[in-house]
Amino acid sequence: MLRGGAASEASRFTAPKPPGYYGNARDDLVAKLPRPLGRVLDVGCGAGEVGRLLRAGGASHVAGIEIVQDAAARAAEVLDEVAVGPVEEVLGSLTGPWDTICCYDVLEHLVDPSAVLARLREQAAPGARLHVSVPNARHVSLIYDLVFRGTFGYTEWGHRDSTHLRWFTKSDIVEAIERTGWRVVSTSHPVLGLSRPLDTLTRGRSTEFLVGQWYVLATRT
Repeated sequence: MLRGGAASEASRFTAPKPPGYYGNARDDLVAKLPRPLGRVLDVGCGAGEVGRLLRAGGASHVAGIEIVQDAAARAAEVLDEVAVGPVEEVLGSLTGPWDTICCYDVLEHLVDPSAVLARLREQAAPGARLHVSVPNARHVSLIYDLVFRGTFGYTEWGHRDSTHLRWFTKSDIVEAIERTGWRVVSTSHPVLGLSRPLDTLTRGRSTEFLVGQWYVLATRT
């Protein structure tokens, strides 16, 4: 079911994006979610590929919020319900409460992430899980660009997507989530890959400069 809503902010997301930008399945993140999933809300659901995995993982109901109309229409073919528009405006139109809430690469796009985190907690079931991913503001590529190239280096997509409004280090995102009443259970990050030998050599002290994203799992206390 596709539910219309105000999309006044959608113009910020009309810049050209690479193929698959709205179809990223994020299987590594879904695999980290505690089971059972129960009723799930996917904020920034894109074209619904995360929703497919959530349903395959046993979710009893999957709802999504997506600001881009075309992506939302594709997601509506997979999810039980999709609200179109900014999360701040359409969150209340969906039928909560939620047992699992996914915010994958969402908070960095928001004017007031803390306000959204607080509202999500209000609509979460007791003991609900919140799972977040955000770009890592301490990544070495940003430090290099600032120090040696003299630029922040915004791009059309990726780590410094031009639509990002907020930036978080590991401690920043943990603090933001806990400040809004959630209890952080764990933090993690993508597999280091080629950077792993350096991380091993520094006994983990280089981790915060090598990972592109931070993942945070929290619960509603």
